[in-house]
Amino acid sequence: MRLASTVVVLAALGTAASQQIYDIWQTTWDRAKLFTYFQPSPDPINFVTPGPIGTADIVIDDSAVYQTIHGFGATLTDSSASLLNTLKSQNPTSYWQLLDYLFNITDGSNSAGLSYIRVPLGATDFSTNTYSYDDTSGDVNLNDFNIGAAPSNVFSTLRDILSINEWLRVHVVPWSPPGWMKSGTMDGGSLNTAYISIMANYLLKSLQGFSGEGIPIYAIGIQNEPENSNPTYPSCSMPVSIEAQIGIALRSLMDSNGFSNTKIIGYEHNWADAANYPVQLMQQAGSAFDGVSFHCYAGTVSEQASFTSQYPNKEVFFTECTGAIGSDWWSDIKWYMDNLFIGSINYGSSTGLMWNLALNSAGSPELPGSNSCQGGCRGVVQINSGGTWNVNQEFYAMAQASKAILPRDSGGPWGQRIGVSVGGNLDWALVVGAYVTGRVSSTDWNRYSIVVLNWDDSASTTWNPQPVTATIEFRGMQATYTFPVGVTTLWWYGAP
Repeated sequence: MRLASTVVVLAALGTAASQQIYDIWQTTWDRAKLFTYFQPSPDPINFVTPGPIGTADIVIDDSAVYQTIHGFGATLTDSSASLLNTLKSQNPTSYWQLLDYLFNITDGSNSAGLSYIRVPLGATDFSTNTYSYDDTSGDVNLNDFNIGAAPSNVFSTLRDILSINEWLRVHVVPWSPPGWMKSGTMDGGSLNTAYISIMANYLLKSLQGFSGEGIPIYAIGIQNEPENSNPTYPSCSMPVSIEAQIGIALRSLMDSNGFSNTKIIGYEHNWADAANYPVQLMQQAGSAFDGVSFHCYAGTVSEQASFTSQYPNKEVFFTECTGAIGSDWWSDIKWYMDNLFIGSINYGSSTGLMWNLALNSAGSPELPGSNSCQGGCRGVVQINSGGTWNVNQEFYAMAQASKAILPRDSGGPWGQRIGVSVGGNLDWALVVGAYVTGRVSSTDWNRYSIVVLNWDDSASTTWNPQPVTATIEFRGMQATYTFPVGVTTLWWYGAP
């Protein structure tokens, strides 16, 4: 790659020089390119004096700077950790190649740079059995709390990922309190209100347990999907008032025990109720919660605005959506980009996550008796028997988005969303996210990037994929690029 030399050349030219697009990552509908890096040939794409606009016109406004993007990723369920651990045992070289391809954020590396991982506190529908960290009935002092109730490969896999990406952000959340805090089972039901303070202490001990395992925690949730009570796997209905009370108690405990910098994220459920549950949660306990997170299973991404319009200073995270075995590869890519990895970010999210990081070809292993997926969920990565793996469409969609926001400098700033709009006759054909990544040195040029979905394939009528020649307007200058049907990520540098 010519990334380093590009910066040197641009710096030498000075701030009056035209910006140039040297670097392109691309995934096309026909899979001719799959998260493929290349450079324009024979020359870089120059920003020049504006002429007529293309059939689509991408207008970037870097004076409008919005949220920092914390990263993309998935959930390391017990099932994912088990499969990855098996791969490590069978073929350690392949295992480390996979982790590098997923998580390496080194500038210019051939990797997605996934940087945000959600980890369940206790069992989920993707565990081999149902357990919490304290299954001793009536243990209100939590004397028998044991983080080691989780499979050891959860922690070893996290440590392996951290050895590749030290900036990994880990977000933990329970699918259910211990069963004895409910009606005797973790499957479905709701928390006995007598245990509100005990549950807050349970969550504090979970943070301490992960810390003891060498896993720093970026954020913690109170309850996954609090409007979902399913009797076939760990889940829990939790009214707003209960989550609010736990959050307030937990914030106090965290502040007093060395976790004042760890975020508390509320809600963790579907777009459909964005105007209600998370809004009420902020009304009742806004001082305790740093923000809320959303899932994709009901409602539409635009409903995130129902929350952000009322609480613009609270953070928004997108933390779960699952792939489905047997679905169409390109249709999935289009939906993911439009709704999650461009769409959700454009509606204020700081993250974009899928559900299971890794599953096998059958969407397993799933908790016996669970009806949540019934073999229909697909992981970001497929772990095969015999020590091999392959990545699915979820990976390619996330990788294209992730590449746009990674730090340019080691330890440097992450990308921030900036203003962008699309005009022209084919404005409908392109879905665009735009970002700026700052530098460690104030004199170095910032990196700018756009992630562009061209979905002009006429799939609803006659299949007829059409490339779109677009102009890109930036600081009074204009570049031109023809976007194939697919997803394209472009980089260039501009004076700070």
